[in-house]
Amino acid sequence: MNKKNIFVPLLIAILLLALAAVQGCGKPAAQTPQAPAVKDIILATTTSTQDSGLLDVLIPKFEEKTGYKVKPIAVGTGAALAMGEKGEADTLLCHAYKDEAKLIESGAGINHQLVMHNDFIVVGPATDPAGIKGSKTVEAFKKIAEKQAVFVSRGDNSGTHKMELSLWTSAGIKPEGTWYQQSGTGMGATLNIANDKLGYTLTDRATYLAQKKNLKLEIMVQGEKSLLNIYHVMQVNPEKFSKVNKDGGKAFVDFMVDPETQKIIAEFGKDKYGEPLFFPDAGKKLEELGK
Repeated sequence: MNKKNIFVPLLIAILLLALAAVQGCGKPAAQTPQAPAVKDIILATTTSTQDSGLLDVLIPKFEEKTGYKVKPIAVGTGAALAMGEKGEADTLLCHAYKDEAKLIESGAGINHQLVMHNDFIVVGPATDPAGIKGSKTVEAFKKIAEKQAVFVSRGDNSGTHKMELSLWTSAGIKPEGTWYQQSGTGMGATLNIANDKLGYTLTDRATYLAQKKNLKLEIMVQGEKSLLNIYHVMQVNPEKFSKVNKDGGKAFVDFMVDPETQKIIAEFGKDKYGEPLFFPDAGKKLEELGK
């Protein structure tokens, strides 16, 4: 073969490679995401987000995406809001809107965002000693009090406890006596106590479904708008509390309302329970949910 026939294509190839190298010189090298200055985030939240297993799914994804490390403290909404009020957390995930609004008004909370909802249900033993199955919620509470059937309250100032107390008020009843028992614990533990005592309790649907296989309790009352259970996320105000992780708190709020996270929330529980445990609501107004 003629050497000239080999040399020309080789020269062209060398020139093309050189041109590509020159063009690439002006492009910035891929940047590795900068690690957060303060990695740890304290998340104060309601027990239902932990007992349902939702946080076990979301937190690892958030940590992988951002480089932050989350320390979840599941204490019930009342205690979580108290932590926010004292600047003892960086971000809050709660479900007691009226009390959350007070925290925002006080300046201790900022960046308050609607995240998701599910609903509350009344559960009890299959024998239904108070005969409440299918009743309206307020009527069911009246029947439980009249029959003095065992009712296990969380008694912990959580969002669920606050809802329960409002229902007793609507029924015109001050619950007291041996039939009315307060667990002082989270939702999962309260369900187990009610199960052992063959009593009634108010629970969020997500925690009930997550523990249903271990319970004898059945759904007695459900489906009313008054039982809607709405979750918001917010930052604790770093301008009021200097130790708050400002960037970390904002990153977590942004993550919870991000479309990708909302899709995860929409699918969570479907494969295991045949229905979602929560419904995504980022970007909606409370009015759209009937509140």
